[in-house]
Amino acid sequence: MADGPAIQDLYPEDVSHCYGCGRLNEDGHQIKTRSTVGGTETEFTPEPFHIAVPGYTYGGIVASIIDCHSTGSAAIFALQRDGGVVGSDPSPRFVTAHLEVDYLLPTPLGTMHLIGRLVEITDRKAVVETELSVGGVVTAKGSAVLVAIPEDRWQPVG
Repeated sequence: MADGPAIQDLYPEDVSHCYGCGRLNEDGHQIKTRSTVGGTETEFTPEPFHIAVPGYTYGGIVASIIDCHSTGSAAIFALQRDGGVVGSDPSPRFVTAHLEVDYLLPTPLGTMHLIGRLVEITDRKAVVETELSVGGVVTAKGSAVLVAIPEDRWQPVG
């Protein structure tokens, strides 16, 4: 697993409540995405209640983890594009505009290892491809289009 700070730990508090990656959501997955040479990495271990059938993870959890890994990856790639460093510069935020998940094999209830690669990045969007494996076997692949959210567009409700 990559070293260094996780991008999700650096999101501003008003946008840190996501069920998948929000550090302030005590009931959420709280995934951690880090920069690696040539990409990004996340590890996540599902709980026994994340079951689809005995021994395997529910597909919605697989999609959720790929989704949040992709948004974190987009933030890392945007920082890198702009010459920034994770942990030293403000973290941009992205939301998912489109997500495709290909389920190649049933995903065992074990530690998931996700690798993200940048396909495209502009000022408005990023395209990230992700491979999810358990025990070295790729069980799902995702492709996500992520949209950058300008700071002045976040308007918390309540």
